Amino acid sequence: MRLGNMLKEDLVVADLKAATKQEAIDELLALLKKQSPQVDTDIVRGLIFEREEIENTSYGRGFAFPHARTDAVDEMYVALGISQSGLSDKTADGIPLAAVVLLLTPSHISKLYLQTLSAFANFARGEGNLQKLKNASGIADVIDVIWQSGVMVEKELTVKDIMRRGVATVTPEDSLKHVANMMFKHRLSAMAVVDNEGRLLGQITDRHLIQAALPDYKALIDNLNYAIDVEPFEELLKHEDKIKVSQLYQTDHETIAPNTRLVEAAALMIFKDLRRIFVVQGDKLAGVILRKDIVNMIIRG
Repeated sequence: MRLGNMLKEDLVVADLKAATKQEAIDELLALLKKQSPQVDTDIVRGLIFEREEIENTSYGRGFAFPHARTDAVDEMYVALGISQSGLSDKTADGIPLAAVVLLLTPSHISKLYLQTLSAFANFARGEGNLQKLKNASGIADVIDVIWQSGVMVEKELTVKDIMRRGVATVTPEDSLKHVANMMFKHRLSAMAVVDNEGRLLGQITDRHLIQAALPDYKALIDNLNYAIDVEPFEELLKHEDKIKVSQLYQTDHETIAPNTRLVEAAALMIFKDLRRIFVVQGDKLAGVILRKDIVNMIIRG
């Protein structure tokens, strides 16, 4: 089913009056209340902003996807608002927020909700799609832009629907210090190791960094009174610029293709107790899927 089929003209605003994302959400909820008076939009609003406090739903590229799963609605609603001048909210990528997609669904409808959310994220990644929405001459044209994009609401969730793209990477020639700085900057516990062509070679984790300081960690565990001549972390700091990723990273890692069913990826994570699986297209790194993202996006919704 095409994504354009998910939109109804009476829940689309081609020129939002709102100046902020909060005002845009309120404007879309008011429109929903007008079309479906039975919906308790006060309850819905509270749930939406509760979610916003936990995690900002601004996606980047000028899009935001505020959403809620609640039995205050008895069917799935998709409302879309376009701001011609852009909203004033700060965004991580500096692109002004201009398209707000509000998704509401009953708690018992999860699959279609997740697939629709994924499809809108796919549309948002399309080059020029935001500008096409802003250039649309009216509500019908807004929906037509989404229809003409050809983006589909897929029947099954796949790895590409929730994987992280634009993954920070390191090379075998990078230093331990560089790895530690990158892990801190990107809030990561592991990094993909790639060659100059972007081919995945392996991974280096925070465990590998600590192990570099404690090569005799087994002796320490076996005998807590084990004598150490020097302070290991102090010694490591003296050589962190000289120790290379090539000396530490491991090539024993799991990979998966973007079109793999998400349930298969989740099963593999449980079976092999994995926190992450790297996603490859051919032999090139395409992204990474994290166990915590399955919890955050699928189970928590």
